[in-house]
Amino acid sequence: MKLDIVIVGLAITSSWGNGHATTYRALAKALYDRGHSVTFLEREAPWYQENRDFPAPPYCRTINYSTLKDIPSRFGQLIADADLVIVGSYVPDGAIIGEWVTSHARGVTAFYDIDTPVTLSGLQKGKIDYIVPSLIPRFDLYLSFTGGPALDLIQNRYGSPRVRAFYCAIDPSMHRPIEATTKWDLGYIGTYSDDRQVTLDKLLMEPARRMQNWNFVVAGSKYPREISWPDNVGRIEHLAPGSHAEFYCSQNYTLNITRSNMIEMGYSPSVRLFEAAACGVPIISDNWPGIDEFFMPGEEILIADKPETVIDILRNISEESRHGIAARARKRVMQNHTAQHRARELETYYHQVIDRGYVDQTEAVA
Repeated sequence: MKLDIVIVGLAITSSWGNGHATTYRALAKALYDRGHSVTFLEREAPWYQENRDFPAPPYCRTINYSTLKDIPSRFGQLIADADLVIVGSYVPDGAIIGEWVTSHARGVTAFYDIDTPVTLSGLQKGKIDYIVPSLIPRFDLYLSFTGGPALDLIQNRYGSPRVRAFYCAIDPSMHRPIEATTKWDLGYIGTYSDDRQVTLDKLLMEPARRMQNWNFVVAGSKYPREISWPDNVGRIEHLAPGSHAEFYCSQNYTLNITRSNMIEMGYSPSVRLFEAAACGVPIISDNWPGIDEFFMPGEEILIADKPETVIDILRNISEESRHGIAARARKRVMQNHTAQHRARELETYYHQVIDRGYVDQTEAVA
């Protein structure tokens, strides 16, 4: 069954300073490949306008809008007629848009939470404006980037009628092993954040200080100028998604660092984690609850909590073991975490809503 899908999301045309674009691109492409029609509505913002690395994705219709009033005035009929309307986290005025969508859409409605730990913390403190507690029960689906206990919380405390883990995923055509010259012994990609910086210093910069003849790299925007980078740590300000595979494949190991609220909640794999694994690069990661649901520590991923562990890995793990860890992690991702998997899951969740009668199908086609 072909679905007409409308996504109101943070950004798909620019990956500058956010991971949402990568996620939306992979999902929209997979949905298109499976025969569905996708329209993506993106609010204009100066920082995205000035840094668009993919202004016109060929697998979805992308429409930029300027103000909140555009939602009912320009897209009212589009949203009302769609089979599925998805409103994403961090969308400007998202709660107001969600109220309007759940009141006017005749199809299935879903909230796509790419930031579940931030969302749940913000709901408790009343400090977010893209979703409010009273809106959650009105969405037919709550699609969460975080699994585990968070799902029970969303259902039992906030009253979601159908909450589902909907993890990030990779596009196999982009994230795959490629031929590349090895430039770095250990690399990391991620936008700057205070809570990650402590771990970055411990697991990459301190090993770099102690291993001055080894090469390291950090890619990502918004790092403060006052950071003192060791001479053997290269810097890349921004790396477009199309360059990620070459970046990963130019490393012997890649580092995964998890935001503090994601560690606290657990079961929150980052898209960078899956990307690196899909590219066949062994991963050194910090530890968090539920990581063994995605990769087996010691077999498919290496866990480190101090510089000495990272140094020992870089110096003492054999090439055979390194390649074996990478191969097993890639196999796990390809079996469970591609965008095609997510597209099929979304189809299943859509039909579960329809079959259980959350949407009046007579009304939906009226």
